[in-house]
Amino acid sequence: MNKDNENQVSFIHLVLPVLFLLSLIVYGLILQPRVFGQPAFPLEIVFLLATVFSSAHLLAIGFKWEIIQKAIVKKLAKGFPAILILFAIGIIIGTWIVSGTIPMLIYYGIKLINPDYIYILAFIIPIIFSTLTGTSWGSVGTIGTVIIGVAASVNAHLGITAGAIIGGAYFGDKMSPLSDTTNLAALAVDVGLYEHIRSMMYTTIPSAIIASIAFFVLGFIFPPVANEMTNSQISDTLVSIESMFRLNIFLLIPPLIVLYGSLKRMATLPTLLASSVVSCLLTLFFQDFGINGIMTTLKSGFNTEMATWVIDIPEQLNTLFNRGGLFELNEVIVFSLMALTFIGSLDVTNAMPRIVNRVFSFTKTKSAVILSSMASTAFTNSMTSNQSATSFIVGDAFKHRYDKFKISRKVLSRSIEDYGTMIESIIPWHATSLFMVATLGVAYEDYWHWQLLSLINIVVAPTLALLGIGCFYKKKNI
Repeated sequence: MNKDNENQVSFIHLVLPVLFLLSLIVYGLILQPRVFGQPAFPLEIVFLLATVFSSAHLLAIGFKWEIIQKAIVKKLAKGFPAILILFAIGIIIGTWIVSGTIPMLIYYGIKLINPDYIYILAFIIPIIFSTLTGTSWGSVGTIGTVIIGVAASVNAHLGITAGAIIGGAYFGDKMSPLSDTTNLAALAVDVGLYEHIRSMMYTTIPSAIIASIAFFVLGFIFPPVANEMTNSQISDTLVSIESMFRLNIFLLIPPLIVLYGSLKRMATLPTLLASSVVSCLLTLFFQDFGINGIMTTLKSGFNTEMATWVIDIPEQLNTLFNRGGLFELNEVIVFSLMALTFIGSLDVTNAMPRIVNRVFSFTKTKSAVILSSMASTAFTNSMTSNQSATSFIVGDAFKHRYDKFKISRKVLSRSIEDYGTMIESIIPWHATSLFMVATLGVAYEDYWHWQLLSLINIVVAPTLALLGIGCFYKKKNI
């Protein structure tokens, strides 16, 4: 059988590889850890096994290996530019740290924490950190722990503070070109990174504005009862940053390059690399790590042990600073390759669009298609606790249906984030919620209803879909 006979393949043969993948996900990612108390299956291996099954199944029903291989290679080639961006993200994170850019932003961010405005600052400061580091968990685990410590010391409402920290961290993560989930959502539906980010602004920015107003007002309803910072950890952190780096205004140049490239819609990869090169030059001019420190950072990431002149470094700085480098996102990259390989094998029979057209044949309007993709995303992420898998599964399933209804794919990538990444922290059994509780020390039932960004976004996103606002119906598909 050759590629031209794809329409002769029966529905059961189309759906078998997908059912096999779902079976692996249910058993390996849900039953193993939550029922049997065993480690979850590695996601990369799940998709690798699914690819093996899919390829063997195609061979069994008569397709030649050359056709299968060609489809896989074609899919990998299409996704390779995004893979290069993932490599660049690791490099830029490391160089922004070794140059002192990220440490400087943390330093002044901590100084901005005023107990009188603890809730609004708990929302805004993580936005800055997550945007410039591309990690919501890293932001919560570092500046978030500092803010929650301040909140505890002044007897502020810890549930509101935690909800603000988590919401701010996730807003920044979604707006960051350095975020792995943001890149994967764009990659999964074949849209440009900056197009995806600009599309997310339609739902996320209004949600953030409303949340900001609410957190500001809550400062008057639940005011702290003290106005002095008593946490010595804050002072230790500031002293360590001052000892490790020379801070100055020139260190803002690297993020300004990325911002300029985004506003001018310049190519993502050259923009990120240009920012990294400038960061390396700034390191040579202002820091004491030297050329060897730069090379080590480019390959393996920054490590605070490189600052041999600093004796005692707070653990939270190790958590944030010891990262970056060419291999920073190696797990994400390997997973992306495995996911693209599996999807490439499905392309032989054009399986995903045909399955979705059958299953979601009841959706007759554009808004219904968008809402269906949101619901599918929420279900998949809540079951798998993995946004990376969700992006590829839902993205590949719905992108052709979006094309059929003449809806821009950047609406799909946005929907995958709106009802995937953005709701993770308000799903009680999700890995994200468990991490937030363990890191911030605030119970789920105390913070979830104060995670206003996600709760508001859950309403804003489908409302825009129903009204057709920001859905780009009249624009060419991307």
